[in-house]
Amino acid sequence: MQLVDHDTFLKQLVTLFESSKDQGSIWITHKRLCYDKEDTTMKVEDGVEDPHAYPCLLRVSNGDKVKFSTKVDSTDLFKFHQVYGALLKSCMTSLRKRDKKREKQRAEEAAARKKKLSEPVVVNGSKRGNGRRKRQRQIKAALKQQETLGKIKAKEEAKAKAKLTSEEAL
Repeated sequence: MQLVDHDTFLKQLVTLFESSKDQGSIWITHKRLCYDKEDTTMKVEDGVEDPHAYPCLLRVSNGDKVKFSTKVDSTDLFKFHQVYGALLKSCMTSLRKRDKKREKQRAEEAAARKKKLSEPVVVNGSKRGNGRRKRQRQIKAALKQQETLGKIKAKEEAKAKAKLTSEEAL
């Protein structure tokens, strides 16, 4: 990974956005640089300012070959973020909407489970002889359904109680 200056970083970021406009991903990470583990506890005493000025490291990668980064000092951070934010807004116009197929499938499955729970399990068949196993399975399913409905009811009551306590706190 190569460390470049701000202008080069922004130019390379624009070219990377243009190259991955139709297909591809870009990973951008921001990280505060530390000084050799001496500030990992981050204790700040009252009235004393931190003697260190922590720079920010920005890394960009497309996951394959292109990797570059830049180090932004805290004094230049505001100016850099203005240019960087404008660049991101202008380059991210070609983003696609996320595929909601999976979310729709999960919602349909949840609706089907809820519908199945709302329908009572019918227990029929003889206690002895033919149909005994079928009856036992139906009884087991009915008990499981009652248990699940009890859990759902308990969750809903807990949510309602939490909502009431949060409203009372306000």
